[in-house]
Amino acid sequence: MENKRTITAAQKKGLGIADILLIGILLAAGAVLKLVVGSVINFGMKPNFIIAMYCLIIILIKPRLFEAAIIGLLAGAVCQFFPGQPLINFVSELLGAVAMCLLTKLPMQIGKVPLKTFVCTFLSTLVSGFTFIAVMYLMYYSGANITPTPLAIFMGIIFGTALINAIIVQVLYIPLKLALKK
Repeated sequence: MENKRTITAAQKKGLGIADILLIGILLAAGAVLKLVVGSVINFGMKPNFIIAMYCLIIILIKPRLFEAAIIGLLAGAVCQFFPGQPLINFVSELLGAVAMCLLTKLPMQIGKVPLKTFVCTFLSTLVSGFTFIAVMYLMYYSGANITPTPLAIFMGIIFGTALINAIIVQVLYIPLKLALKK
């Protein structure tokens, strides 16, 4: 009688230590870049490297939806250390991270050209930006003591930031993927 051996692969049951460290390191890097580069490049807007970093995190570690939501909330918490409208980033980064997680599940390729990293980051940044505007104007019209930026200015900021973020994530994705062996 011959006994057959079977090998079963363990299901991933959450983020590992390496994933958690990567989240912390990249969100911290995003905060430092936002602080340093944002103080140098300021022509009415400051690039938001925190959004770029959580998009990069999500495409690298492929978290489950609720884990991506937690990453978005962490990014929103990091944003609280910077000047701007308080608390709005919790909502905008939460929805941006959830959008990134959902978008990465879609196939995006034209021929042999992979578009997922660029397109997902661009669209997720738009989701974050438009959510930010919506919440800010909602708060303003409900009587909160905030001064909203004119919508036309915000559109330029959002689309400009989305393009910058998409380029940053596209440039960093391959080297980090190779370095992390993901």
